[in-house]
Amino acid sequence: MNKPKLIILDDYEGELAKAPAMTRLRELADVTILNQPLTPADDPLLRETDYLIALRERTQLDRAFFARCPNLKLLLQTGGHAYHVDQEAATAQGVIIALGRGRTTKPPIVVPELVFALLLGLIRQIYPLHKQMQRGAWPQLIGGSLHGRTLGILGYGRHGKPVARLAEAFGMKVIAWGRTTTGDNAVGTIDEYGVARVPLDEVLARADVVSVHLRLSESSKQILGYAEFKAMKPTAVLINTSRGALIDEAALIRALQEGEIAGAGLDVFAVEPLNACSPLRTLPNVLLTPHVGWQVQDVLHEFMAIATTQLEAWLAGQLPPVEVLNPQLLKI
Repeated sequence: MNKPKLIILDDYEGELAKAPAMTRLRELADVTILNQPLTPADDPLLRETDYLIALRERTQLDRAFFARCPNLKLLLQTGGHAYHVDQEAATAQGVIIALGRGRTTKPPIVVPELVFALLLGLIRQIYPLHKQMQRGAWPQLIGGSLHGRTLGILGYGRHGKPVARLAEAFGMKVIAWGRTTTGDNAVGTIDEYGVARVPLDEVLARADVVSVHLRLSESSKQILGYAEFKAMKPTAVLINTSRGALIDEAALIRALQEGEIAGAGLDVFAVEPLNACSPLRTLPNVLLTPHVGWQVQDVLHEFMAIATTQLEAWLAGQLPPVEVLNPQLLKI
């Protein structure tokens, strides 16, 4: 009997192809791995595919995309969200969407690690020091220390809490704000680590570092604009490893240019890839990475392990509805 056909999208780095789970996946399906963005030349392949593994949100899976995949039955979406998927179109076509974060055994530490890579790079002026030394200089730039500074966390959840633990190890004080303000999250509450929940305006006014870890939604888009940056200390820095659309990018550029805040470390942008002409690329008080907060070998390999386990469960009729965004399509 012929194996079902499965496509893996957007393995630009070739890391998914090297995942240990790939051997097991190839036993379950006829696998094609695409390492470039889709083109019309891929349409014959899409028409025949039964299952799809999508690497995060690199490809927009809209109504037009699903129309190119008439035989698609199951979308295995790596990670814990599907912002880029037209769920209504997928459901109308009978395509089940299964998220891939539910079974992960890795602690959510890779994004917090990048937070501190960016933060230390800014505070200690590592990049300008490095560039000057490359030019043969022995620079006299003076950086600062994290010890004793206040870190304000916006979104004290899956990533925000590990960031707080790391901050405490550096001797920082931590305060937090989140969009949920009831129960343990209510303003004025203090958790077992001594992190106080305070109003947003207080976080902005008190923090030496503001680190963004909010979920993106219609109500959180551009939650930080020029007024919010102006409310921050002129010595404060902003770190965003969550979603670029949470910030008014034009307002951030203006605030950086005018000295309303001292600097920014950014891994995410309103439009990705970041425009080659964006002022963010040339501002001296900005440190940039190309949306790599989650992108380490361990995570990519685990994405494949989770997707493979999900496909095995699907083929056995056991895919748990808790991981499915449109469970109404399941025959339970």
